[in-house]
Amino acid sequence: MPAARPAPPASSAPEPGQAPATAAHGAPAPAGPVAVLARPETATEAPAAPAAAEPAVSASVRQRVGVGQAALLSALVAGTPVPEGFDVRRIGVQSRALAAKRASVVARIAPELPKILGAEFRPAFLAYARRRPMPGSYRRDALDFVESLLLEGRPEQRELTRWWRERSGSRPTTLAGRVVRAARDLFQGR
Repeated sequence: MPAARPAPPASSAPEPGQAPATAAHGAPAPAGPVAVLARPETATEAPAAPAAAEPAVSASVRQRVGVGQAALLSALVAGTPVPEGFDVRRIGVQSRALAAKRASVVARIAPELPKILGAEFRPAFLAYARRRPMPGSYRRDALDFVESLLLEGRPEQRELTRWWRERSGSRPTTLAGRVVRAARDLFQGR
């Protein structure tokens, strides 16, 4: 076993290129030797006592909580009645905030829709969102929104139909394809 190096004297300056020693909290380290005591380990030491055992939750309690969570989620995103014990006004505020977030995200991933619909985009989307929960992805949400607008027979039918056809296939039209189509429409006066 190698011999232990003696500790440097307390008054010695740090070697060149080394910072002065400090304690863990940033204060200067105490002068003089510091002893580090090892924790004694003995074979007779008992393992630490486990934390108090949590009571087992019965299956009926889990099911009741699950049904309550599903009812709350449904009230937030699908417009179903608010479950008992919740503030109807607050749930309504949160539900509108979630629908507004959906509208903002759809406007970001499909910026053509606010251009096509103009000022009617947000009210139309919020009306759609009140009737339909989010289908799984924002892209699918945008496609379903446009589909619902097409079924209503809106004045922007032609532009919405073109937008929907370009994106509804399993392989949406590439940016280059959309640029070519836009140039063709421009030259044909559409």
